[in-house]
Amino acid sequence: MNMDIALEGWVSGLIELSKFKWMLGAGHRWHPGEKLKLLFTGYNGTRNTGADVRVEEMLRQVKHILGEENCQLSVLSQNFDLTQGYFKGVNQVRLPDIFPPMLYREIPKYDGVVACEGSMFKSKFANALTTMMIGSLGIASVQNKLSVGYGAEAGQMDPLIAKMVARYCSDSMVVTRNPESQEVLGKLGVSTELGTDTAWTFEPHLNGFGRKILRIAGWDEQTPVMAVCPINPFWWPVKASITKYIAKSLTGAYQDSHYRSIYFHRSGPEVDRAYDQYLTGMANAVDRFRKENRVFPVLVATEMLDNDACEKMSAKLGGVPIFSSGEFDMYQLVSIMRSSHMMVSSRYHGIVTSMPGLVASAGVTMDERIRNLMHERGHSDLCLTVDDPQLEDKLFVIMGKLLKENESIREGIGRTVAKNLKVMARMGVYFEEHVQRRYPDFPIRQGLQSWEDYLPPLSPNLRRLMENYG
Repeated sequence: MNMDIALEGWVSGLIELSKFKWMLGAGHRWHPGEKLKLLFTGYNGTRNTGADVRVEEMLRQVKHILGEENCQLSVLSQNFDLTQGYFKGVNQVRLPDIFPPMLYREIPKYDGVVACEGSMFKSKFANALTTMMIGSLGIASVQNKLSVGYGAEAGQMDPLIAKMVARYCSDSMVVTRNPESQEVLGKLGVSTELGTDTAWTFEPHLNGFGRKILRIAGWDEQTPVMAVCPINPFWWPVKASITKYIAKSLTGAYQDSHYRSIYFHRSGPEVDRAYDQYLTGMANAVDRFRKENRVFPVLVATEMLDNDACEKMSAKLGGVPIFSSGEFDMYQLVSIMRSSHMMVSSRYHGIVTSMPGLVASAGVTMDERIRNLMHERGHSDLCLTVDDPQLEDKLFVIMGKLLKENESIREGIGRTVAKNLKVMARMGVYFEEHVQRRYPDFPIRQGLQSWEDYLPPLSPNLRRLMENYG
């Protein structure tokens, strides 16, 4: 039995049942004078720095636009201990591994859903995750509530997933991160607006924290720091498997590929070979570069899943410092990354969160996200793919560019951040207008607003950046 298909059928059935119950009068309905209750559904509580940063800024932006006195926001978390201190003033709701009953139970309590997973509509990572996004948006939509996909990306989807998107998300408002995603969703009949990622406004701990941690790790405060963010690009997608779960429980099989609960990573000799070839290519390039140039390499696991990649790569390099999201929260880890001088990353948000610090960065990508970002920056020559057979040699050349063309690369990064801050403000306009269409009696701000009024309060660092590049 294909558990992904079973899960998709389960969620589809719950959307239809939710519609029937709404027609019978069940479920919460907003009335003027009440706070607007919104549930933000995403992949939080695993110390995925990108997911947490993006949602943190989304929540700050929406609270700023709607007014804290007018809204009550909630966000999903898989582990409250790992989101402790995050999402100030926002209620956290537990996201269980088996999520359909939770969606069916929770969403009718709210006036709307904001789906906030970046890889919202794609089968690359896990059909289960995309199914959860569709379920969130679909239940809200059939109950005539706010149904918003915010900062979404769309890519290749399995046929049944694509049909679910077309059927249950056609009445949602989806703001995508790039035109490529708009094109994918447009073919499925889903109307979109062009937006961006929402991590651009995030501000970590002051730069002194990152520099302090680097000093403790052996940095001399003068040598350029080169941050590298490796991953395991080949063990996706994650799929549900009762057979593997039973085998693991009885015999301990599939332990290395176990993700959580009934979910397992892709595994096998082919995956292991490709993974080792990728790590070896990355490590050899770093080793060659540090022998010819004065740099202090460090490894960063922006998600705890990346610890294995960092540990294996560190071993290949004879032991270099590792900074993990399991040890440092998002404010600390981004501070460390922004204290570096150059970066090579297979993590999209490793690049995005370092860009407001003008860190010269390159990407080694497993999907379209980093490629799209580099194209936007005008730096397509700074992007490679994880399975490139000449990864070592090409990456070595790119590292040289990061060092020698540092200033011009920083210029392109600065202009891109400034542009995306304005695009993120435009997303806020789309969101406010959508709230007004769905709930005409909701108290929207009156008078002429500037573009900055649609962003959460900007840090002094971002204000300086806008003055220089905006």
